[in-house]
Amino acid sequence: MAEITIAGVMRAGAYSPNHIGNDTAIFNATAEELRKRGCLVNVYSEEQFNAGQTADERYIMAMCREQDSIKRLQSLEDRGAIVVNSGYGIENCTRERMTRILLGNDIPYPESLIVNTNENVKPMLERAGFQSCWIKRGDFHAMHKEDVSYCRHAEEAQEVLQEYFYRGIQRAVINVHLVGDLVKFYGIRGSDYFFWFHPFDEGHSKYGWEQINGRSQGFEFDTDLLRQTCDRAAEELNVVVYGGDCIVDSEGRFQIIDFNDWPSFAPCRNEAAPHIAKAILSIFKNA
Repeated sequence: MAEITIAGVMRAGAYSPNHIGNDTAIFNATAEELRKRGCLVNVYSEEQFNAGQTADERYIMAMCREQDSIKRLQSLEDRGAIVVNSGYGIENCTRERMTRILLGNDIPYPESLIVNTNENVKPMLERAGFQSCWIKRGDFHAMHKEDVSYCRHAEEAQEVLQEYFYRGIQRAVINVHLVGDLVKFYGIRGSDYFFWFHPFDEGHSKYGWEQINGRSQGFEFDTDLLRQTCDRAAEELNVVVYGGDCIVDSEGRFQIIDFNDWPSFAPCRNEAAPHIAKAILSIFKNA
């Protein structure tokens, strides 16, 4: 008999832009590791999960991101289900929430403005001293390349923001552009597992944004401090399996520019999957 029965909820393809195969692969690898540890893992698509086509499992391994999925996860958690990543944590990783939580808890993060997309932001950008900047949809996870936009100056930022408004996006986060080495990281809160690399140098890309900062200069930084900071960010955001990006400047200081609930772990999938499964199973058992 299986030790624990787990519902595994996959991520819909629309929320894995340019990474459908990679997201599916880390999900399946983690599910297989849990099976090796004696668990029964019932796998559901987001559509099946939202339609209630589950066996009412108390333990849920969730990669989903649809708004209906998040609300259902939260409802199940409120009724006693144990969910990794939590539906509340997944929601916290949407851009505006993430920005407020990280800045509010003194996590190193770029200076930012949170705006309505129908606002005149040029005076705000000038007062803040922003030159080039990034505009990111504030209401949800990025689903298209246009949901994150690099702007060279205030006039371009205003034009991009107006395009967001026409697309029906009401809120946006504007981050000041940081000069330095782009570093991508993957981690599991509460474990020793942490992996980082320079994505541009390794040819790892989702939308080509890595080209803005370009090839790394090899700036040295405290990797232990980055891991500790990312774990603290994960705790504040209420996620266990996480990844993201940061910029390291010439002095070795880093700022997190993106933080995601359960990314693909594509460059380190085989190594990471057993660690993810171990962390998930520990949470389920301790519950």
